[in-house]
Amino acid sequence: MSDRNADLLRELHHGKLLVLPNAWDEESASLVVAAGFPVVATSSAAVADALGYEDGERAPWREMFAAVARIARAVPVPVTMDAEAGYGLEPEQLVAELLAAGAAGCNLEDTDHRAGGLADAAAQADRLAAVRAAAGDALVINARIDTFLPPSGLAGPERTAEAIRRGRRYREAGADCVYPIGISSAADLAKVVEGVPGPVNGNTGAELDLDTLASLGVARVSFGPRFYRAGRAALRSGLEELRRAAALLPATGVVSEKEC
Repeated sequence: MSDRNADLLRELHHGKLLVLPNAWDEESASLVVAAGFPVVATSSAAVADALGYEDGERAPWREMFAAVARIARAVPVPVTMDAEAGYGLEPEQLVAELLAAGAAGCNLEDTDHRAGGLADAAAQADRLAAVRAAAGDALVINARIDTFLPPSGLAGPERTAEAIRRGRRYREAGADCVYPIGISSAADLAKVVEGVPGPVNGNTGAELDLDTLASLGVARVSFGPRFYRAGRAALRSGLEELRRAAALLPATGVVSEKEC
């Protein structure tokens, strides 16, 4: 089983740095495409917030897939879904829902949202292998590694070593790309890129601009809810400015009926 959009998305991981500004609805996805980006990636945090829920698999999974389906129908490019940890769905159902939504790829993270902390690496590798078996080549799997996030309980060099160990296992299980989220150090990210065979997803930061990511050999870069939150911040600022301006307006001089 193969898919043209999945094939294109997979090819884009080998060459120039694939830049993925994340979207959350049809309008934001259309803006991404209009700006010339070849792929739309969703942000679970942004999608969930726009639907009125917190991130971390607190939104109903059917609503999350429905949002992605609307995005996929709205744009002519591959769409890759931030599917969090898979919402507790069995691999076959997870793949079926992704394909039905029109997704060409997905992020699957190794945080255990029910038990807390990191999922067992072997169990996560088995789950990724089952997703790969169910999907064939029809989905590009980006295996997110959460060792650098606080709930992992890891610190210092241990985070990098565990990210490399997990990245290797996930690649062996069939993941197309690995995503060690939360790395802010160029040195740490370089170790992961060197230690894990195959494409690595990074994020920009104080030490990690696009040129640096490309020089390190990172294959793709995503931004999570950054643009969504920037839009919310701009709205908040604009409303406050409008409130201050409205407070300075003079009275209109209109007389009510009670005053007549």
